[in-house]
Amino acid sequence: MSPVLRPLRKREEMPDFVAEALDARGLRPAYDARPPYQRNDYLLWINKVKREETRHRHLAQMLDELEAGNVYMGMSWNG
Repeated sequence: MSPVLRPLRKREEMPDFVAEALDARGLRPAYDARPPYQRNDYLLWINKVKREETRHRHLAQMLDELEAGNVYMGMSWNG
């Protein structure tokens, strides 16, 4: 019996304001070092919201977590 393959989730595009924020805080290397699923999850989390205020709050949390290095979506992470 063949294994059932799940469709891959859509790969999220990085908005310019996210790229600019990563570069401004020097966090691009920390972002690039994260596993692909985490990078995609962060972008989905930022891209899916409708309110600009929420979008920027999610971005701020992502930047803070990348800076801390041991947090992913509010949870401890050892990468």
